[in-house]
Amino acid sequence: MTKAPTVEDVARVAGVSRQTVSNVVNTPAIVREATRIRVEAAIAELGYRPHAAARRLRTRRSSTIGIHLDPYAGGIAGVVLDRFVHALTERASERDMRVLLYAARTAEEEIDRLGDLLEGGEVDAVVVTGTFHGDPRTGWLNERGLPFVSFGRPWGEDDVAAPAHLWVDVDGAAGTRAATEHLRAGSARRVAFLGWPRGSGTGDERERGWRESVGAAAGPRWVVEDNVALARDVVAEGLAHDPDVDGIVCASDSLAIGAHLATTVAGRADIPVIGFDNTPAAEALGLSSVEQLPERVASGALDLLMGEEGTVVAPRPATAGAAHVLVEPRLVVR
Repeated sequence: MTKAPTVEDVARVAGVSRQTVSNVVNTPAIVREATRIRVEAAIAELGYRPHAAARRLRTRRSSTIGIHLDPYAGGIAGVVLDRFVHALTERASERDMRVLLYAARTAEEEIDRLGDLLEGGEVDAVVVTGTFHGDPRTGWLNERGLPFVSFGRPWGEDDVAAPAHLWVDVDGAAGTRAATEHLRAGSARRVAFLGWPRGSGTGDERERGWRESVGAAAGPRWVVEDNVALARDVVAEGLAHDPDVDGIVCASDSLAIGAHLATTVAGRADIPVIGFDNTPAAEALGLSSVEQLPERVASGALDLLMGEEGTVVAPRPATAGAAHVLVEPRLVVR
């Protein structure tokens, strides 16, 4: 077997000391640019990879980002977070970071798990998912100084000018706005919105986009939990009471599939239905949907934690304008 290149091999090829190579790997900012470029070229030429365990001992960093793994729920939900975790793992690896998955069923249980990880020095940072009003996890992390970013905004009074912490999110209002405008540009004159009960930050944002663009084409707002069968029944009843509805924008693909079933059974397959999340189920049924692009969310989360080109966690303070990344979703029309 070919012997793996060592730090001494890199130093010899680059014509520098062993310490200089170590500085380029661990603290590149202190090395002159010309020297750093020469060392980086030698690293690339030799295919040198620093010994991860030794580096963790030396720097007292785990080079690990923790992220909560949602319990398996089956069905349609969860596809977006699955894609996000996959993308985060890939992009973190490109920055010489690892991702550690941990499970918890409640926010309180997650805080306990985070306490164990923090005490054991197992993570340098955390990505929190599924934020909500009054989320106890973000306050706990702020108090303990563990760097973190959330997939989901803080849901405070002003998440942009006075953010409570770093966050990245998808612009849900922009997605439903684009969906509504697409229907209005076609033949729809009375566009309904099928959404979740009020109080869900994400759901309220998606409803806002519909309201802002519906104008004279305003139709009813139908409310239901995120369930295909329940959505089918609600839309069937809604169409019976309001047969002039000729377009439906939904807060999720689960709701859109239920709406699609209802329109088909009612003999109203001509009514266009647009979902949210662009899951494989929506694609299989030929339903238009808003795609969240979780790969961009993952890149945004790492940029906030590490800087655009960073390879170590170097969190910035949650200052106005610099503390968030808002990803524009994409309307996929079928």
